[in-house]
Amino acid sequence: MTTLLSKKCLVALALCSAAVLAMAQAYPERPIKIMQGFAPGGNADAIARAVSGEMGKGLAQSFVVEAQAGAGGTIAATTVSKAKPDGYTLLLATGGHAVAGALYNNLAYRTVQDFEMVSTITYFPFLIVVAADSKMNSLSAILANAKANPDKVGYGTAGIGSTHHLAGELLASMSKTQLLHVPYRGDSAALTALLAGDIPMIIAPPTAVLANIKAGKLRAIATTSPQRWAGLPDVPTVAEQGVLGYDVRSWAGLMAPAGTPRAVIDRLNAELQKALLVPAVKTRLEDMGGEVRGSSPEEMKTMVANQTQKWIQVVGEAKIPKQ
Repeated sequence: MTTLLSKKCLVALALCSAAVLAMAQAYPERPIKIMQGFAPGGNADAIARAVSGEMGKGLAQSFVVEAQAGAGGTIAATTVSKAKPDGYTLLLATGGHAVAGALYNNLAYRTVQDFEMVSTITYFPFLIVVAADSKMNSLSAILANAKANPDKVGYGTAGIGSTHHLAGELLASMSKTQLLHVPYRGDSAALTALLAGDIPMIIAPPTAVLANIKAGKLRAIATTSPQRWAGLPDVPTVAEQGVLGYDVRSWAGLMAPAGTPRAVIDRLNAELQKALLVPAVKTRLEDMGGEVRGSSPEEMKTMVANQTQKWIQVVGEAKIPKQ
């Protein structure tokens, strides 16, 4: 009896495997949707469109990019985590995906386990920016001021729990200073406050501040990545200014629901890697401030897991209230 059951199980398993293989070989048979969790026309939207147009050529299918904005990208992530794992609903995830795993108490999904990673697309730093006429002309000067005046030196960000905010908390922790976080509703509001003189500095992505830097209204005093940003090669890193080991970069990458067949993931990964080599795509992503870098699914999974743990520690040490 046991032998008969075992044979039946093996047959069922073989049939199931054959069905999955057939599906993967036929994939894709219809348009593919990429969900992104931020406003239409923003960075996430632009990144998804930049790569999906080229991927569609290789897959001989169109892509539809759909914005499902709100809650730091977690609404779109929830939708994708619950979608059928067939490769037709994907997520354009950003660095906020890992932040959400550290900040939210009751997410409807797990940031790593409930997704299959396809590949990273791009990494980009944040810039620490002051007004052009600020007397604080270096990060070292700001941190010295903060040590002499705890909780008096403020920095503006796009909001509580944003990657920008956690970048500031990590800077305070690693430099052993007390900085005052001043949250705004988005990068534009923080930028307006800086230009108006309401705040001495902000932490923002290059796309939010580069035009004003080039116009001479603002000055970047540090970049948060380990290496200088190619877009402003004269701006030193945070680590170069005494905070050794400091590294905060956001990222964008493609994910699918957990259980998506590996053959489908591999097909998507291969087409994404090809898309990232196309000069027009690479230039578009670099113009948004990014360092173009694809990965294997395993490399992306390790990165997201490590980022989540990093921000869990920062949130805990900074005593940031969980959402």
